Amino acid sequence: MNIYVGNLDYKVRENDLEQLFGEYGEVSSANVITDKHSGRSKGFGFVVMENDDDAKQAIEELNGHMLKSREITVNEAKPRKTY
Repeated sequence: MNIYVGNLDYKVRENDLEQLFGEYGEVSSANVITDKHSGRSKGFGFVVMENDDDAKQAIEELNGHMLKSREITVNEAKPRKTY
């Protein structure tokens, strides 16, 4: 399951997300989205977990969790709209 993680502190890195979500199950990938010009975090990212039950538990328990001084938003990622 692809999970959206929003309101990230700009200091949060992929390994922070891997560690946090890894407490709930196996993490296939974790990405913090960055600006292509400055390389600075855009304040959101995505985590992929193969086991849907683990992913649902992580979403339920981590939505509103404090991570590096910010309350993060966690929910199932919606498919990207194509125009």
